[in-house]
Amino acid sequence: MLDVPSTTTPIRFSRFTTALLDSLNSIKSKSRPDDISKLTVSQTVSFFGILYERARNAIEYREDHLIRRAAIERIIRRRLSLNPEGKGEAENVLRELLWARYFDNGSLGGEDIRNVQEIIDKYLYVQRLILTGRPNEDRFLLNQFIVDLLTCEIEERMNPEGATRESSFTFFVYQVLRHKIKIEGVSSENKDAYFLAAIEKTYRRSDRSYQRYHFFITSYNRLYKYSFDELKNLSTKLPDIFNKIDQMIKNSYVDKLVRFCRKQLPSFLILFDIVKRHSKKTTNVFVNKETLWHEIDMTCRNKYQQIGARMRNLAFRSFIYIFLTKMLFALILEYPISKAIYGDVNNVSILINSIFPPILMLMIVMFFRLPDENNTRRIFNRIIDIIDADKSFETKVAYMPKASTPKRPILIFGFTIFYSLTFLITLSLIYEGLIYLKFNLVSQAIFIFFVSIVTFFSYRIKQIINEYRLEEKESILSPIIDFFFMPVLSLGKFFSSELAKLNFFILIFDFLIEAPFKFLFEIIEEWISFVRKRKEEIV
Repeated sequence: MLDVPSTTTPIRFSRFTTALLDSLNSIKSKSRPDDISKLTVSQTVSFFGILYERARNAIEYREDHLIRRAAIERIIRRRLSLNPEGKGEAENVLRELLWARYFDNGSLGGEDIRNVQEIIDKYLYVQRLILTGRPNEDRFLLNQFIVDLLTCEIEERMNPEGATRESSFTFFVYQVLRHKIKIEGVSSENKDAYFLAAIEKTYRRSDRSYQRYHFFITSYNRLYKYSFDELKNLSTKLPDIFNKIDQMIKNSYVDKLVRFCRKQLPSFLILFDIVKRHSKKTTNVFVNKETLWHEIDMTCRNKYQQIGARMRNLAFRSFIYIFLTKMLFALILEYPISKAIYGDVNNVSILINSIFPPILMLMIVMFFRLPDENNTRRIFNRIIDIIDADKSFETKVAYMPKASTPKRPILIFGFTIFYSLTFLITLSLIYEGLIYLKFNLVSQAIFIFFVSIVTFFSYRIKQIINEYRLEEKESILSPIIDFFFMPVLSLGKFFSSELAKLNFFILIFDFLIEAPFKFLFEIIEEWISFVRKRKEEIV
């Protein structure tokens, strides 16, 4: 237990802190629908709906806060493929979301149906305007952008309280940190845009869909707020707007700013957790350093404890994802291909390829260490810097050169060659070990594939621990570990990102299972509703 700070000097809030608290206090909860118009679904159908969604989400690795939007996209795409005009689809979309408990049963009603239908109608109107007469490649990119905006719009319209709160937090981080960095040769306007994109990736952990959506609504109204005539005029500009947004998101400066933002985030995460927990009483907590210290100390210790559970849960989910989408498919192929090419199968190699990946993930995760009490004190001091009226923290500028020019080109060239050799050395060592175990070429390829994927996912799990670590200390062995693991990690990143689109099980679920399952759910829902009405008539 750390010592409580001796000073009890009141904290004077900065203008950004005051604006944040005022913004959060003004948020109004979404009204509950009336008993007549509210949507309710059968508990029986909901039970199977939840099971299906859990099975479906297990085969596609996605962060928890992004799952609901992805579900909306799947539902929208399927329903619009059957009803391209989208007429009357709002209620069907909301019922499917209620089946899977993405929203509480009875929390949505007639007003939500009207709102979602308005969104669908206007987005489909824009879609027709901008896709007509364009090449297929352009149609695909523009259509995906429209779907991204549409699904994000529905998700946030149904959860306005959460969307507004996260928007306020994002703007606070942006305002506090935006002046702390300058980029040589980049205008202040562009730098701020890159910085906002970096915050989207780090604080909000937004996927491409939400990055596009939040960038769009930063400069323009949400599309459903425009009249049809206004949308007609805007539609001619949208392709260029979409293209500019993607260029901003993909800019190389964004990745550099991501690294800067990630180092700043732990204090903001603890700060926002306290704000959400105390709501309108936050001012009483913030105004006194001693009270604030107790809150930060308690919050940090709780977060450190939760990290362990989250880490185990994510490790399990990552393994399920790897097994279902990659391992099972590869293991099914390993036996017949080895039999066909080599006329024999090494059962030891199949056994090793089956059990080694999970053991490797377990071993890597066991070496992760949680933040300590010194980290808590650093977070406390940083939070004081963030919320206090003293502007010195906000104005300490980090300078980013426009382009890093190597001072010693020959040395840099040598390092590049040496780094490239790490791939050869690491893969050669793995190859020699597998040859000793009598692995054939097919089994070797599968082994390297498994190990690289597991290493990459283990690295991503490690980021959870660093989420609340303000300063990361490298161990003495880090350079040696990096030497051997970087090639494997790089391969894992490639396999995970580039081959994710070949996820065979996603195709099975989305095109062969989901449509008939949801159709069956609708029939059962209608039958239960019919029986309920007959029962009410008897009573």
